[in-house]
Amino acid sequence: MKKLLALFIFTGVLADAQIVRKYSNEFLNIGAGARGLAMGGAVISSQNDVYSPMWNPAGLLGIEKDWQGAAMHAEYFESIAKYDYIAYAKTLEDSGGVFAVSVVRLGVDNILNTTQMIDTEGNIDYDRITKFSQADYAALVSYAFNPGGNQKISAGVNAKLVYRNVGKFANAFGFGFDVGAIYHSDSGWNYGAMLRDATTTVNFWNVDQKELSAIVNGEEFNPAPKDKMELTMPKLNIGASKNFDITQYISILPEAGINVDFAKTAALVSTDFASITPYAGAEMVYDDLIFVRLGVNRFQTVTDIEDLQRKVSFQPSAGIGIKYRGLTLDYAITNSGIGSSNFYSNFFSLKLDMAAFRNN
Repeated sequence: MKKLLALFIFTGVLADAQIVRKYSNEFLNIGAGARGLAMGGAVISSQNDVYSPMWNPAGLLGIEKDWQGAAMHAEYFESIAKYDYIAYAKTLEDSGGVFAVSVVRLGVDNILNTTQMIDTEGNIDYDRITKFSQADYAALVSYAFNPGGNQKISAGVNAKLVYRNVGKFANAFGFGFDVGAIYHSDSGWNYGAMLRDATTTVNFWNVDQKELSAIVNGEEFNPAPKDKMELTMPKLNIGASKNFDITQYISILPEAGINVDFAKTAALVSTDFASITPYAGAEMVYDDLIFVRLGVNRFQTVTDIEDLQRKVSFQPSAGIGIKYRGLTLDYAITNSGIGSSNFYSNFFSLKLDMAAFRNN
């Protein structure tokens, strides 16, 4: 307990002494798996498979035996960015817990590098334009268990290593932890909470000043930033869900909750201490074979460029899925929600449940 307290104090001192970014490591807040993305991220208390580490690691305890594997590919913002996820989770019979390893990548390729387009004498030379890629990577090691053997409570933790690369200009390494829990009530309601970057996530940047800067007529442009350490502050996701049987073959699982950022953002409820955004989603299941999903999240206030009026925007989402034995294929589509944007993101994910295969 003393070591844990010391760790929180240490990270708190760093937060005061270093640069805190509101949107640092945001690629880890996207989530993974077309099911959760189609439901607007409303799976904090109901995701119970190999995709759980990105939503709530406590959900891994939904894997009761054997192992699961998963893979996802997404064309984000109409193929501007590529988002990929692979994961493996296995039950541990000796401890009664579940262990998982996940790898995430979000990248944008073929970005024009115009830093050297103007030569030292101020002349424009388009032949000096090159291309580079920017990519963010993360590896998560997760573990879920029942504290004290209490089957009503599931707990989980992620240990994550982050690598971020901006072409030849800069790269960074980071590390951090997430913690989550789910309470299964006797009434059938599930209550989940996920604290991302629980002790803050630290990124250490290395900038290549030679590649970044440009000197024109003796004046330097694009100087390297002085701060080389970046901190990602905690975020809290809370949700509640319950499954309702409509007929013998049809059931509906709704979930709703809030996302809390401990910073002032464009959220509907925003203060200097925290900003709160609601989310909601639902999944209809037919005979554990076909899945239809809807969701909405990312409510925020934005300023319209034309009339300068403040408006509320949100991100709608939808998706379908099909399951055969232990193989599940899911699809999701989302819209940025800003100014009736036509930028859509498409997600495809695949899950293999070895236990289901062995039982059939």
